[in-house]
Order: sequence, then C-alpha cells, then structure tokens
Amino acid sequence: MDFQPLHYIYKPSQNPQAATLLLLHGTGGNEHDLIPIAESLGTDFNILSLRGNVLENGMPRFFRRLGMGIFDEKDLEFRTHEMIAFIKEISEKEGFDLSKIIALGYSNGANIAGASLFLEPDFLAGAILFRPMLPFKDTLPAAAKSRVPVFLSSGKNDPTVDPNATENYLEVLTKAGFDTAHFELNTSHNLTQQDLDLAAEWLGKYFN
Repeated sequence: MDFQPLHYIYKPSQNPQAATLLLLHGTGGNEHDLIPIAESLGTDFNILSLRGNVLENGMPRFFRRLGMGIFDEKDLEFRTHEMIAFIKEISEKEGFDLSKIIALGYSNGANIAGASLFLEPDFLAGAILFRPMLPFKDTLPAAAKSRVPVFLSSGKNDPTVDPNATENYLEVLTKAGFDTAHFELNTSHNLTQQDLDLAAEWLGKYFN
C-alpha cells in the first residue's frame, strides 16, 4: 500500500506504564489543537497528536468527503489503515505501548477514530469521540475480542449530525460488543467544558 507518514507531536509521560492519548483534530485543525485538552485530562498519559494527510481547500482533514456529511468511504478506509500502520511504526521509535492507545477525536478526527473501531476493533484500548458520525453506511464493525469502551458526545443543536444517525451508530457499536457511553449535550457542534468534564470522568472510570 502507498501509505504516507503523518506529521505528529509526541509528548511522553513520566510514567513508563502510561497509556497514550491519540489526538485527532477536526477539519482545518492540526496536531497542536487538542494538546491543551489532553493535558487538562491529566499528566499520566503519553500524548500522540497527528495531522491529517488530506487537504480540503487548504484545510487539513484525515480523509476526503464528497459533500457535507457524505464521506468518501474508500478514502476513509485507506486513510484509516494508513494511520494505524503509521502509529504501529512510530510506536517502536517513540517507545509507547501499542496495547494502551486511547483515541481522542473531534468531528473529522472522531470519524477516523470510529472507522478504526470498525476496521481493526482491537487496535484501540478505548475511544473518546466528540461529535462523531457513523463512518460507514453499509459496513458493520468486525467482532472485537474485548469490550472496548467508547465515549460519544453529541450536541442537541448540532446542524451537521443527525440525532437518528447517532442512535443508529450507538446501536451498531453496542451490537458489535463495544462498551458505549453516550452523552447528548445542550450545545451545537462546538466543544464545551461539559464535554471535557465528562470525558475526564469517563477516563478515570476506565483507565485509572
């Protein structure tokens, strides 16, 4: 496969047994965007923050889309495998544990994190998905070996995400064996402090 490397920032924890927060930005973001959020969630995590390899009108993304809310699913599948291969490669260089990766993705980043749950369900130890959408319309997740915990938060007034589609997404993940927790907040597509507080509480429950 013609995989390309991704720009990244890696910040190790002082704890040699630490899990790694995999930061995946939204459309137009970069590898710096989510680091303050990750740092607010505690100091016991390594941080691995990636920049998407796709540009849309000059804005970085993790995969192409055909229109608002319409994913190029073939490109999403390719970019997901590209991202996972890259993470496996640099885990040896940076020295973090591949079995302890927790994705933290916002919007476009949440969607490629979700795609990894579908395509390689045992790759992530957990996932925090802020404002996610169902990554594949007709592809079901492969069966996971363990009940990987997944946090999802959505905005009641989000114009880009259909609430019915979110319910379908939750049903698909739950049927595939993921341990899902969904929070519907009184907000739009933007992140709020409530998202971060809930994510911190969820992390403490599963990864302390």
